[in-house]
Amino acid sequence: MRHRQLQETPMEEPRPERFTADEFIAWALEQPSGRYELHHGRIFAMAPERVNHARAKAQIWLALRAALAARGLPCEAMPDGVTVRIDADTVYEPDALVRCGPPAPGDATEIDDPVILVEVVSPSSRGVDTGLKLARYFSLPSARHYLIVDTEGRGVTHHRREEDGTITARILRDGEIALDPPGVRVRVADIFAGL
Repeated sequence: MRHRQLQETPMEEPRPERFTADEFIAWALEQPSGRYELHHGRIFAMAPERVNHARAKAQIWLALRAALAARGLPCEAMPDGVTVRIDADTVYEPDALVRCGPPAPGDATEIDDPVILVEVVSPSSRGVDTGLKLARYFSLPSARHYLIVDTEGRGVTHHRREEDGTITARILRDGEIALDPPGVRVRVADIFAGL
């Protein structure tokens, strides 16, 4: 999604037409290279990233990590590479996430309780990141914030689940993003530093 184009992965060996999340994760772990996501049972390859996309991913992860450390919160910011199972046939790999609680096991490939999810959009992923993923990420009970980072527009759309379940949205081009829970703030300028 983000920096990637949604294209069906060419399959080199016979496979079922649709995968479950468990089948997909087992399959993905066996791949020698490449990154993939599962949408409604279908595998999609993620295209190579542009440099500004990679920089923005690194910057948001660093900003979240620093904010959590400064507050001494029992939470961890993770860069892309770890998956989030949405349901039995959908698995995403956000560009960054935050989870709270005891540290996840070191050999885990999935995070099932993200509080903050982040996607950096690209022209090819904008529709998926702002539509499908918005709805699907908030289907997770733990999800409280979904940040969509737009490197071209140099803005961040902050979707937040309120206490009553309502999803609110703000677009920020400067200032701070208040992320409560877990109780941290991230400066928009830090996300775009070096871009």
